[in-house]
Amino acid sequence: MEMLEKELLKKKAKSFKQVTGAESLILSLLEEGVDTVFGYPGGAIMPIYDALYDYQDKINHILVRHEQGAAHAAQGYARVSDKVGVCFATSGPGATNLVTGIADAQIDSTPLVCITGQVASHLLGTDAFQETDVIGISMPITKWNLQVTRPEEIPAAVAKAFYIARSGRPGPVLLDITKDAQFGKLDFAYEKCEKIRSYRPYPKLNLSEVDKAVELINKAKKPFILAGHGVLISGAENELKQFAEKAGIPVAVTLLGLSAMPTDHELYVGFLGMHGNYGPNIKTNECDLLIAVGMRFDDRVTGDVSKYAKQAKVIHIEIDPSEINKIIKADVAVNSDAKEALQALSGRVSKASHEKWVQEFRDCKKLEYEKVEQHDLYPGSKGLKMAEVVRMISEKADADTIVVTDVGQHQMVTSRYYNYRKPNTNITSGGLGTMGFALPAAIGAKVGKPGSDVVAIIGDGGFQMTLQELGTINQSKMPVKIVILNNNFLGMVRQWQQLFYEKRYSSVEMINPDFVMIAKGFNIEAAKVTDRNDIEKEIGKMLGHKGSYLLEVVVEKEENVFPMVPTGASVAEIRLE
Repeated sequence: MEMLEKELLKKKAKSFKQVTGAESLILSLLEEGVDTVFGYPGGAIMPIYDALYDYQDKINHILVRHEQGAAHAAQGYARVSDKVGVCFATSGPGATNLVTGIADAQIDSTPLVCITGQVASHLLGTDAFQETDVIGISMPITKWNLQVTRPEEIPAAVAKAFYIARSGRPGPVLLDITKDAQFGKLDFAYEKCEKIRSYRPYPKLNLSEVDKAVELINKAKKPFILAGHGVLISGAENELKQFAEKAGIPVAVTLLGLSAMPTDHELYVGFLGMHGNYGPNIKTNECDLLIAVGMRFDDRVTGDVSKYAKQAKVIHIEIDPSEINKIIKADVAVNSDAKEALQALSGRVSKASHEKWVQEFRDCKKLEYEKVEQHDLYPGSKGLKMAEVVRMISEKADADTIVVTDVGQHQMVTSRYYNYRKPNTNITSGGLGTMGFALPAAIGAKVGKPGSDVVAIIGDGGFQMTLQELGTINQSKMPVKIVILNNNFLGMVRQWQQLFYEKRYSSVEMINPDFVMIAKGFNIEAAKVTDRNDIEKEIGKMLGHKGSYLLEVVVEKEENVFPMVPTGASVAEIRLE
């Protein structure tokens, strides 16, 4: 018996390794399969960076030029890689600079683990140099956060952070680690977190609700599927397609749902929202059954809620119970992962065709083409249109190309005119609408999926918010392609001022720098296009270039994006001009 106890003690001793808290963090990240971290060092996180020095062969650290860039890059990485994005920042301003990216990740359901350094625990609450209450600041915009003040807490905190970030409806988590916890010693052992009491991220599929949904679907004459980001998060693209094909139901997608359904599929009818396609918006108020899958009825989709789909029964498939009945009341609520719910529906619904109903969407598409698209794609004007540039990129890029957009007119134009053929090839800032998102997010996307081309399409305004990340692209030798659609305006704000504020253009005109010269200052190849005759050649040159490349395209200065649902209007009041 004594011999057995000695053996057990010996084995136990081998399973522990005495390390600093900082090194335990790095070892914990490795246990979670982390291969990339985006960050920026500083005083309060220096022990962690010192520990990272010995693990450079295992973890690739991308040095960004601003902490906001670290958060957005981690988002881009997470969105394309099916992994949790990780970013580091120091205390005080380093931590607060992460806030925009964290808020963006929270509303767009992107799994992040953000690690911030903090002043020593005995200084907490004293207004010490670079101390800020990042736990209080980040509480409303994280799925979970924790301040760690003892080294032995670090492994369990990291395990819990990764589990919470990636499970159920994903989201950002923040760990704030005091400097003394980083310096302190512990016996390191790691155990992955697989459950937390009272936290149930995967609700059990209620088959009685599925049966109620099936009954409504089989009876419907004009059913309509609205597919959101949840379809992509759950990897349910094939299930969505199979369900739609079997039941013969047209499918529209939200902004973040783009690429969940191939744009050339016969049942794909376009994208929803303020600048979405005409048919999906109009027909929302004409269908008799609305099937919402992995979407939250954002105000950009619903317009005036009091006039939204009042004639229709609503089936809402959603993993987050707090989103069900929050904005639109569901007749049938399926609180479930989208993939599981769609599999169950496909196995139960009757095979059907709604050809006359689908044809109504095609008729709307024809009208939209005549009123809007042909003028966007084949303009008689001398100036280049954003749509023709985006469509040219779409035609020349391969199906695996990941398109990252910033926020503004170019984002809406890309959503309308880029033909997404494969899932997760659309990366954008949806709920928060963060200008400056695209450039750092494109860096993360390229790291997360190095085998795919990454094209960032950005407006001249948004580009200047995070253009310092060209330094990250240069130093990391990141072959990202950047297209600036330059109209020398904050285009979306100008459009609103034109349409609703009597052309009182207040603080929207941009006097821009020489973007080509700036790019070349960062050792990035660059060119500028002003003539329609050069656009095809220059896009081909950009896409064929082996390294990073910036292409500035000067587009019409006062171009508007239509269709458009005015703020406060019903989706049925969408304007074509």
